[in-house]
Amino acid sequence: MNRVIKVRPIQRYMLELSFADGFQKIVDLSPYIVDGLSVALAEENYFRQVTIESGGGIYWPNGYDFCPNFLRDEVPAVRLIEA
Repeated sequence: MNRVIKVRPIQRYMLELSFADGFQKIVDLSPYIVDGLSVALAEENYFRQVTIESGGGIYWPNGYDFCPNFLRDEVPAVRLIEA
């Protein structure tokens, strides 16, 4: 199972993610911020409150979250980061 070990907001809707195996990428989450719980993430200060959950995924204070496997395998990279 994949685990996010570092998450860093870098600009509107974009995060730099580092995984336990050393893989790193920048993702754009804007396609996932459309309705329901995700609407809160449209506000930049709230988006920056992202943190890592105990299972290795990421989440926000309202409970909106992303599974680490989904982040690693399904969310396209805007850019890969060389280790």
